[in-house]
Amino acid sequence: MKTAMYNSQNASTQLVRTSAVTVSKLFLLVLACVSLMTSCKETIEPDPDGGVVVQPGDALAIKDDINVKTTLVDRIQDPNLPDYIVAENFNINHELTINPGVVIAFERDVRVNINDDGGVIIAKGTAEKKIRLVGVQKTKGYWTGIVLYSGSNANVMEHVEIMHACSRPTYSDIKSALFIPGSSGAQIALNNCLFSQNEGYGIYIYEGATLRQFSQNTFSNNTEAGILIDAMNVSKLDPASKFTGGNGRDVVEVTPSGMEDKAEIVWKGFEDKTPYLISGDFAVSSGWKINPGVTLKMDRDAVIRINSEGYIMAKGTATQKVVFTSANGAPAYWRGIICYSSDNSNTLEHAEVRNAGGNTIVSGKKANVAVYGNGSALTIKNTVISGSGGHGVFVSYGSSVNDDLTTTNVFESNAQTNVLIEE
Repeated sequence: MKTAMYNSQNASTQLVRTSAVTVSKLFLLVLACVSLMTSCKETIEPDPDGGVVVQPGDALAIKDDINVKTTLVDRIQDPNLPDYIVAENFNINHELTINPGVVIAFERDVRVNINDDGGVIIAKGTAEKKIRLVGVQKTKGYWTGIVLYSGSNANVMEHVEIMHACSRPTYSDIKSALFIPGSSGAQIALNNCLFSQNEGYGIYIYEGATLRQFSQNTFSNNTEAGILIDAMNVSKLDPASKFTGGNGRDVVEVTPSGMEDKAEIVWKGFEDKTPYLISGDFAVSSGWKINPGVTLKMDRDAVIRINSEGYIMAKGTATQKVVFTSANGAPAYWRGIICYSSDNSNTLEHAEVRNAGGNTIVSGKKANVAVYGNGSALTIKNTVISGSGGHGVFVSYGSSVNDDLTTTNVFESNAQTNVLIEE
């Protein structure tokens, strides 16, 4: 018969599986067992050595915050049954380790905060024994989710499943199973995790937070997109992660944000061909390389600004274009790309820029692509420019483009002239 033991050593609390265990001091049991975890169907009986044995029963209820170093162990072998149940909002203020195979079920609207200044989560499952964080009822939007404020570089989730969350917003009016805010410099490594059946986003990563690692994660059947992420963290996403699979929007959704870095930032494509979705004002103040085969869908009135400190290098191939297009496929939908940069790397080649010019981009002009400002320059070759609500390309006085712009590219269905060059 299995029992659960709470043993306090060096200001730490551990829950371990064993055949028969005792706690030598009742005070420690009260502190680490009765206060932290109780079960209405478990019994606490005297032990001959003067301690207390906790007999196994149903799932243990986690009732208090984690304020000492704590380990949760796999108590029940059936992965469909919870080892622990959390019934109230729950704060992690110290290091919490979750062992492989642990299942934690959350009651309605419960929210977990992993706080800065001490809070740490180390949740490392395995392919055979995943860690599961689920609702008591296995329905979308049953519990709220997890907010990670902690900036510890030990935060990690591997082979973890987070499901049935997003009953309430984790930030503003946005619901996400895992929210990582930027104000505290929160960071985490996420590998081989599943975010599924959540009534919002799987993950929301705010500007200022850091994805320390990100590999082979899967997002499926979430009501919103699988992930909502700031621009600086996009380069951390790996090609093998899967963002397409019955989500409300099968995209990698990028917040209105920007990129600012001395090093070149590379946006990769995904093996499942998931596109990016960009909304609002997207500012580039670093080198931005977009790999062949990448598709960027643009929300209404979204604009990409290549500032003087940055550059854009969107070089596709004849068979793997870099595509900028409207989110809904309609013409004249987003504002376009405007380049203020004079960097020689500015290039659109084997690309498609479609359906912009929905609103003025600069100087009263509408265009899919605008090159603006003294010395600004952009090379455009072997590219399709179509569906503009204004000009295909607008080049202001003092700016420059390649001499063969009009002959080496394809222009289709633009409302005004294909190319307007001010002189």
